Amino acid sequence: MEGLNLAPILIPLLALLAGWAIGFFDSNLRTSKKIKQAEDSARAAIQAAEKRLEDERERLLAETSAVVPDDPGLLRLKNENGALTLDLDGARVNTSAITSQQRKRLIELLNAIRPWLEGKPAAPPPIAPAAVADTRQGIPPPPPVSQPARPAPAPSPAKKAAEPELAPTSIVGQINAILQVRIAGTPLASPGIILMESPTGGVWVYVGVNKYEGVDEVPDEAVKAAIRAAIAEWEKKYTPGA
Repeated sequence: MEGLNLAPILIPLLALLAGWAIGFFDSNLRTSKKIKQAEDSARAAIQAAEKRLEDERERLLAETSAVVPDDPGLLRLKNENGALTLDLDGARVNTSAITSQQRKRLIELLNAIRPWLEGKPAAPPPIAPAAVADTRQGIPPPPPVSQPARPAPAPSPAKKAAEPELAPTSIVGQINAILQVRIAGTPLASPGIILMESPTGGVWVYVGVNKYEGVDEVPDEAVKAAIRAAIAEWEKKYTPGA
């Protein structure tokens, strides 16, 4: 037993153990590298998916904002390259050649919002007639809906101008109706002149967006002359012998 040589047994056993240890550590190292590569690939795929999702969201937002229709409303003023433009009931108006129908509609809308200038709630705006859109396409405007149909032939434009529709509610309303007929087609029709009865029984004069407490306060002599001429016509027509 003392002379037994164990070297032939121990050396192969130690070599086997060393090989197994080397293989174990090498396998663990390879597995760690593969896990890290898989994690990096997954992280890159997630980032790419997030970017595609963000790009798609931005594209959808751009498409949504591009298809939103422009709503000019009842009345819109815009400053386009230093020049004022007017949209009336959704249609662009040629301000250098406003038709009588467009002028009437514009006065209706101005009358509807004038209570705001007095600190009062505005009345509901009048419904736009179909003629506003038809005149833009060259279609003759139909008669206003509020007017009953007449069996007699329609009077000529000259006769209509000579017979203004007078408001039956007040003297100021009647004089204002005469005034609108007198200034139609004149330079005074461009800014717009309107007479309204004040709560105290006086007269408010609106020239464009400016308001005056009575005719004498109006600084423009041409405007005052037009109003006084309308008053004189009303007196001649409704107070004979005065």
